Amino acid sequence: MYQMENKRNIFGCNLEEVKEITAELGLPAFTALQITDWLYKKDVRSINEMTNLSKKNREKLDSLFFIQRTPHSNVQESVDGTKKYLFPTQSNKFIEAAYIPEKERATLCVSTQIGCKMVCLFCMTGKQVFQGNLSSW
Repeated sequence: MYQMENKRNIFGCNLEEVKEITAELGLPAFTALQITDWLYKKDVRSINEMTNLSKKNREKLDSLFFIQRTPHSNVQESVDGTKKYLFPTQSNKFIEAAYIPEKERATLCVSTQIGCKMVCLFCMTGKQVFQGNLSSW
């Protein structure tokens, strides 16, 4: 998990990992569900925004964790509505995600690796040599 000073990025932790964190901090068990709800449904950018957690518990969390998402650095849109998003990685590499709209549905292709073995013609990630897996955040 990405580290900043002595803090860790809590974004990307799954429910079981957040349960472990809350147990270690002595927080009530239901707090893990509240935290994951804030992270993945309510799109908070800081622990202080988790207003159904007590101020004391937010301070405990904030002393050890932060929230960081990786924003896209570029987006390209084709005439058919397909969008390709470019994301930088910690190792100064890039990955892509593609949103492909269709009449009855939409497809979202998300890279989970730097480089890819699939070599899809429309995807720059596939044109890179496989270089490793990404973390969940």
